[in-house]
Amino acid sequence: GKTIAESRGEVQKSYNILEFICGEGRRLNGETVPSEMTNTLAYTVKEPMGVVGLITPWNFPVAIPVWKIAPALVTGNTVVFKPAPQTPWTGELVTRLFLDAGLPQGVLNLVMGGDQDVGATLVNDARIKAVSFTGSNAVGNLINTQCSSRGAKVQCEMGGKNPIVVFDDADVELAAVATAQGAFGSTGQRCTATSRAIVMNNIADAFVDRVKQLAQEVVAGNGMDEKTTMGPSIDQEQMQSVLDYIDIAKNEGAALLCGGERYHDGDLAKGFFVKPTMFDHVKPEMRIAQEEAFGPVLSVIRVETPEEAIEVANNVEYGLTSSVYSNDVNRVFRFLDKIETGITHVNSPTMGGEAQLPFGGVKATGIGHREMGKTAIEFYTELKTVYIDFTGQVRQSKVY
Repeated sequence: GKTIAESRGEVQKSYNILEFICGEGRRLNGETVPSEMTNTLAYTVKEPMGVVGLITPWNFPVAIPVWKIAPALVTGNTVVFKPAPQTPWTGELVTRLFLDAGLPQGVLNLVMGGDQDVGATLVNDARIKAVSFTGSNAVGNLINTQCSSRGAKVQCEMGGKNPIVVFDDADVELAAVATAQGAFGSTGQRCTATSRAIVMNNIADAFVDRVKQLAQEVVAGNGMDEKTTMGPSIDQEQMQSVLDYIDIAKNEGAALLCGGERYHDGDLAKGFFVKPTMFDHVKPEMRIAQEEAFGPVLSVIRVETPEEAIEVANNVEYGLTSSVYSNDVNRVFRFLDKIETGITHVNSPTMGGEAQLPFGGVKATGIGHREMGKTAIEFYTELKTVYIDFTGQVRQSKVY
């Protein structure tokens, strides 16, 4: 159900990642470091882990597998790849592309199944030296526990509750458009989606009116139709989860401005379509402001000062991405110093990342090394330190 425009963008991003990571094959550098001992050469080398397990989600069924598979292969590992049960065909197509490009048989291996059977087998198999996972916190934390108990390396990229912070000196139109893109694009089904708008009160009315207008301009429908700007939820279970969070927000007293239900008219009633939904006067402690709904749902939280905005932005368990809109450089840099996210943007939306830059979060969002960029290869390698003594003599032993 992803729109064709978003799908093309995902394929282009996959290409960019492959292009960059291929170059890392020529940059698997160690260091030559001076030794305390005379006539001794000391250096480090990166070595492959062996067999690695990759478990990927359904929301980016091409880009996320590629950004895990590419660094795993270029560093010399073999791979067992398990895509999400909702996107098996895409997983097969991605695997066939690597094989068609000339990858030897047995280097990249595709397995299908759920987390409780195939996923658990993969995580607990002693032959799997490292596991990279993207998905929910519940599953990621379980994987971390299981891998750690047997000494396997683990990397988990999990939830987000990403804020866009709008100060009263910001370009309101620019911020509103970015908020709508981040909240309703990809049906809100991405870890970098904008789920909270933290707005200073003296511009909040103008901001809310504009975002509401943009929400009502969203065109839901078949993703293959070029006119569609928002597709459906992935399946009925996910749609129901989003609707449940909407009901929770209503019961908590948040002010519903638009949406708040699934589409009931025409062909949209036959699919898993939730209307773009916007709540105002949300309190920071409400569940809708704390928990990840993973749907086209935006919470607007009004604040009085920049300091309060930053405090509210940080007052969640997650820390993936954030955005600040301001034309005051002093406010911007104070925000950048204090925000607790692995990625942050200034005057641009919360979502997105580039192939040459690290991707990942802090707090409950991330475990282990960052993905993408030059750091991507760190997870898939072991570092070996080498000492070469060319004195030809027996030395007095040292205490290390």
